[in-house]
Order: sequence, then structure tokens, then C-alpha cells
Amino acid sequence: MLTLSRRRSFETRSAALGRAVGGVMRWFPIARRRFNREVKRVFPEMTRDERNSLRRQMGKNMGQTLFEIYHNAEFHTRLNRFHVSGPGLDAIEAAQAAGKGAIIVSGHFGQWEAVRASLKARGIEVGAVYRRQSNRHYQRRLLAGIEAGGLPIMETGRVGTKTLVRHLRAGGVVAILLDEKHPDGAKLPFLGHPALTSLAAAQLALKYDLPMVPAYGTRIGDGSDFEVNYETPIVHSDAETMTQTFNDSLSERIRAHPDQWYWLLNRWKGV
Repeated sequence: MLTLSRRRSFETRSAALGRAVGGVMRWFPIARRRFNREVKRVFPEMTRDERNSLRRQMGKNMGQTLFEIYHNAEFHTRLNRFHVSGPGLDAIEAAQAAGKGAIIVSGHFGQWEAVRASLKARGIEVGAVYRRQSNRHYQRRLLAGIEAGGLPIMETGRVGTKTLVRHLRAGGVVAILLDEKHPDGAKLPFLGHPALTSLAAAQLALKYDLPMVPAYGTRIGDGSDFEVNYETPIVHSDAETMTQTFNDSLSERIRAHPDQWYWLLNRWKGV
């Protein structure tokens, strides 16, 4: 699909892949069962028709997100699509001016790459932490797309953690998605249910005295524009309290825009 449509406009190709993924989400049994299980957990009052509509819209949004990441270099040039606000942006720029790093925390919500794009437009390159994928074709395209958004890119694991620490100590900025299940994480409430959550971002923020800023790229309009909001940095206290503050922040976003979160993460598995 991406090859056949390469001569069409960015928005047209993005929307086409979105519709295709939305259709897959409507009929693919494994995705349908997992989605229904997770949504019923959080929204038990939601009707079957409402769940079906939400599943299709989530698939459409995730298809667009995948296309934008695959074409991240072009996505980063679309500066008129990013509507940036929030006090966290000033905190990041102040840390950079002082020669210090910063940690941006977000989730698989909206288009998280819009956060890195909006900072790159201001001269701040943001590295990222990612998890290697088992499908080698998807892994190749995904990694290339993430690298186009900013360096360094650090794989989860011991080697990646060492690179992350060096990057932060050298005054770098990094973005971390904190809504994936972490086997060794703390059991913290997320959308009203205990979920295994990594404390690493908060621990690093405390150890190196760095701002920890929740930030989100919410789709607006027809889905090709983004409200990029940098929330107030999380107050330093202890790792669990700070991570819970982020969980609450992301939960609020998801409840307001449930179609913009990726519901297939198995977020509550293993608790």
C-alpha cells in the first residue's frame, strides 16, 4: 500500500493507511478480543456498538501514526501542523540553557513523535528509548523512522540504559513511553486498575536532578494536526509518587480521548 500510493499527498496516504488498519481492527479476531477485554475493564458501561466504533477509530489513528513514523523525516518538516503549548516547554528550554538534560514522559497516545518534532524545530534534538520488534521487516522500518526523528535511539536493556545515562549526564533530552507493561515494575494504578509500571524515568530524574515533563501530541481536526502540550514538570518526591503522577496524567488524557490510545498493549497483564 505504501509503495503503490507514494505519489499521493502525505495526508492522503496517511488517511488511507489509517482506514486500512481501522478495517483490520474491525474484523481481526485476536485484536478484537484483546481490545474488547481491555476496554470493558476501563469502560464497563460502554455498549457493543460504542466499542466497535471505538475500535475502528483507534485502528485508524494507529494506522496514521505508523505511517507518520515510517515517514518521520517528512513528518518533522510539517511545522504548521504542530500547535505547541504548556509550561513544561519552558522548563525543558531552561534546563538546556543551564547545560542540563531533561526527561519527557509520554505514552502510546495520539502521535507521540509530534513531541520530538516540535522540540527539534526549536533546535533541541530528543533521543528516544524503544523496544526491539520480533518482525525483522517491521523492526527495520520502525527503527529507521524513529532515528529520523532524533538521536540517540536506545534499545531497552543494559546497553541501552548505559547509553541513556551518558546522554542525560551530557545534557541530552530523552523521550520515554511509560505505558508498556514492565515485568519488574511497581504495581501502580493506571486507569483505575493496578499495572506493572517502570520507575526508571523518575529514578533518573531524581538521581541527576532533571525535570520530568509529561508531554502529548493529541490529534485534532481531521487527525493531521496536533495539539502538542507540555504539562508542568512533575514535582520531585520519590519514584513511585512521581510515576503515579504520570499514570494519572495519561489516564486523564485517555478518558478524554479513548480512541487515541493503543489499547492492545496488554497493559494489565501479569499483575
